[in-house]
Amino acid sequence: MPKQTIRDLSLEGRKVLVRVDFNVPQTKAGDVSDDRRIRAALPTLQFALDKGASLILVSHLGRPTGDPANDALFKLDKVAVRLQELIGRPVVKVNDTVGPDAIAACAALKPGGIVVLENVRFNKGEKKGDPAFAAQLAGLADAYVNDAFGTCHRDEASMVAVPERFKAEDRAIGFLVEKELHILDTLLGDPKLPMVAIMGGAKVSDKILVIQNLLPRIDKLLVGGAMTYTFLKAQGHATGKSRVEADRLDEARRLLELAGPKLVLPVDHLVADGIEATAKTQIVAGSDIPEGLFGLDIGPATIKAYSEIIQNAGTVIWNGPMGKFEDEPFRAGTKEIAEAMAASPAVTVVGGGETAEAVERFGYADKVSHVSTGGGAFLESLEGKTFNSLRVIPDR
Repeated sequence: MPKQTIRDLSLEGRKVLVRVDFNVPQTKAGDVSDDRRIRAALPTLQFALDKGASLILVSHLGRPTGDPANDALFKLDKVAVRLQELIGRPVVKVNDTVGPDAIAACAALKPGGIVVLENVRFNKGEKKGDPAFAAQLAGLADAYVNDAFGTCHRDEASMVAVPERFKAEDRAIGFLVEKELHILDTLLGDPKLPMVAIMGGAKVSDKILVIQNLLPRIDKLLVGGAMTYTFLKAQGHATGKSRVEADRLDEARRLLELAGPKLVLPVDHLVADGIEATAKTQIVAGSDIPEGLFGLDIGPATIKAYSEIIQNAGTVIWNGPMGKFEDEPFRAGTKEIAEAMAASPAVTVVGGGETAEAVERFGYADKVSHVSTGGGAFLESLEGKTFNSLRVIPDR
């Protein structure tokens, strides 16, 4: 059922609390290294401003520990600066979330104004879903909008307890969340066939429920990344020094049996004598990795085979890199699969996290149908889970 969106809210002259996902990648100095998530929120923010609202923006950043020295990196000052550059109007950043400074800044808001509150996870009440903290945060605004798809799978205060404190007619989702939900409804409901899933990354364990839920819907499951070697080990192949989840071999065997010919494993591998970028590499054909070597990427024959399947698909979902793409010697698989996604006539969806980062880095983000802003939320949606953060938003 479609959810109430920001289009349905009364906005003129009102203060709107928008839960955004500005959990952006940072440099070691704390600068924004990838502003994709900030840019993704702009349509919702601009719509509210154009309708005469003022904005109170709430986000987390990183994983604060409570240690002031460590947490300084996770202040939202530089995020606010980048937002101001992108949106083209003044942005006020305050140094608390619900304290006196935040209350004063929000009280002073005029239509068209923007306040960015400090990292919401600096307050222990956020992770705990604390009712008192939620009431204070909700008290800053007249309406609530959830445009943080990447956090929708979390039951944190700003995602569930805060919206519950607004009247039903004053709660909604933003355009980003609306788009993500539409894409997921299409993928799980009426996708264009044939449907192909590409699963990579390090762990089979992270993808078990996704694979189980997708198998009845998909025609092919293309496997890459380090999870390849757990599947190969489960089949009895040599995996050298490649990463293997030894405690998941039985699970891998079960998935192999369940998937049958739908599950496609690499037919060659880029291997190396170490995991450093300076390691000596070679291509190994077949399913066995020589002793003492690490499998670090899919090989050229696999890239070719996977690319042909992608080209002939109706829908392609991709989550998880094909190799250790952060280092240049091991990135060909991930880069060329991204290129194949961009060139395919299929509906092509990239499922957040490292995969989204890779597609952005290689310049293909604007050439696929959709790049999700949520890693965990995207995967849990594909598992068939529902979220409390969306349950509290009324249906249309």
